[in-house]
Amino acid sequence: MQAGILFSFGIEVFRALPVQPLLVLAMFVTYVLMRRVQPRYAVAAVLCVGTLVTVASGAFRSEALVLELASPQWVTPQFSLAAVFSLALPLVLVALTGQFMPGMAVLRNAGYPTPASPIISASALAGAALAPFGCHGLNLAAVTASLCTGHEAHENPRRRYVAAVAGSALYLLLGIAGATLMSLFAAFPAALIAALAGLALYGAISEALARSLAEPNERDAGLFTFLVTASGVAFLGLSAAFWGLLFGLLSHGLLRLRQPRAREVLRRTP
Repeated sequence: MQAGILFSFGIEVFRALPVQPLLVLAMFVTYVLMRRVQPRYAVAAVLCVGTLVTVASGAFRSEALVLELASPQWVTPQFSLAAVFSLALPLVLVALTGQFMPGMAVLRNAGYPTPASPIISASALAGAALAPFGCHGLNLAAVTASLCTGHEAHENPRRRYVAAVAGSALYLLLGIAGATLMSLFAAFPAALIAALAGLALYGAISEALARSLAEPNERDAGLFTFLVTASGVAFLGLSAAFWGLLFGLLSHGLLRLRQPRAREVLRRTP
């Protein structure tokens, strides 16, 4: 499921290739070479090379830059019963199927024990406490968790929390300078942003795909889960991650039901 969620980001690298061939090729070659010598710094090197190529080619739009810091604005919270049914319940459903499920899959694939009940309960209580301050919900993340839980973060799984702490600190800084960050994105070509996001997730995609197809008896179920999730299908208000997991579990159960009967037939065959 994790590979299917990240698949759309991965293919954007090659969709951006016809638009900015020199830029994307330079970033791709840099990524491959750095994966060979210094995998941990591959994404940073890709960003540096992409920035240099953008500036050298004159594609950097400096006029789009805006230096502006965020200022706090007081908003008095108001309770609305209509919002509970029209916003809160759909958000809960979307968070459970589109964030918690893939987020737990990311953590479990990385080898971390992930009990569902305590995580959901703690997130719900924290979200309720922070709701008056503008927090509409706390939940696990799939894409950002993939960046922090892979081997690129640290070889030792016990040390990968440093990536999450550093990322949280950067989120706070970027939140204060949100307008400046958005103008910086606007100054760079869209192809650079797409290529950078896709290349940063290639390690997580390859590891997740390899794990899902590693066991021969579970390969079909893993393939169905990947394909349905990667399709991006959304039905009845439920995300592709939910349907991918459902189809994967259904196919896994049907295939497992078939195996004992096959072994019994083989034992009875003289």
